[in-house]
Amino acid sequence: MNFDLSFYKGKRVLLTGHTGFKGAWMSQVLTGAGAELTGYSRGSEKEVSLFELAGLKDNLHHVTGEVRDLEHLKRVFAQVRPEIVIHMAAQPIVRDSYVDPVYTYETNVMGTVNVLECVRLSSCVKSFLNVTTDKVYHNNEWPWGYRENEPLDGYDPYSNSKSCSELVTHSYYNSFFHDRDVAVSTARAGNVIGGGDFANDRIIPDCVRAVMAGKSLAVRNPHSTRPYQHVLEPVMAYLMIAARQYEDKSLAGWYNVGPDECDCVSTGRLVELFAEKWGEGFRWENQAEPGAPHEANFLKLDCSKIKGTFGWRPRWHIDDAVAKAAEWTRVWLGGGDVAGEMDREIRNYMEE
Repeated sequence: MNFDLSFYKGKRVLLTGHTGFKGAWMSQVLTGAGAELTGYSRGSEKEVSLFELAGLKDNLHHVTGEVRDLEHLKRVFAQVRPEIVIHMAAQPIVRDSYVDPVYTYETNVMGTVNVLECVRLSSCVKSFLNVTTDKVYHNNEWPWGYRENEPLDGYDPYSNSKSCSELVTHSYYNSFFHDRDVAVSTARAGNVIGGGDFANDRIIPDCVRAVMAGKSLAVRNPHSTRPYQHVLEPVMAYLMIAARQYEDKSLAGWYNVGPDECDCVSTGRLVELFAEKWGEGFRWENQAEPGAPHEANFLKLDCSKIKGTFGWRPRWHIDDAVAKAAEWTRVWLGGGDVAGEMDREIRNYMEE
């Protein structure tokens, strides 16, 4: 992968969703690289958040706001004048999207419209990346990976709203950016795992909560297969795309970001791996949930395009990713240096 984080030193970067799980990891990478980082987010409603644990608020320009608020976004763009915009703010949970589909669509679709509108009205942005999901594709449950030219038609409100976010980005590019010096891409990543994820309805956080409570973990769909990867894999890929297209607009496009074939595993296997890495004190059981909202059972990505364009390759396999999630959790539960553990993992990733 031909990419050096020193590119970001002194660059004005606006990151939406910086208080989320992936956003916090990206903020840690960017501040460490010397970027002039502005984070825009509604903030975390969780009792515990990686952003707070890592003390990131003191290391960047933190702005509290809704991506649904166009006028506020315009004021922030005018003040910050970002060169690079990475849009990660979203309602990211499938099951939550069934509970509140309107909020999910408002955030994931109109939020994207608002950010792109600010980019359109700006004269300073040279690189824009919209982070979506592997769930944007019409899922046929087939055994091969989806490619970037496959139909976009997510099933549930979350997945479908992200499909719409992709289409909004495509339309803005065709309508406003194709003849301007603004590089526009989207990145579709699979499920991420790593230290500091406290979201509901995600398997590794559920494992950690079970450990903390001393209870057995009930796994509702142990046979569903997903492309799992450590959070630093997509974070570094996003930063690579944004940097390389900043330098060469012809590299902009729509990219899958996922693990190799061997790292597409079932939920049950992922839980078994966590049990192996954690050791004694963790138990789980198959507890299928009758009448649960629909979720895809089988989903994989074909990542040939990003590999061919940038020479990108995943660095950590699923075994490594689960081990690092367990290591981070031990540091946190032991009252250790959370930010220091993040920096250690970032250094290890870049050195491999």
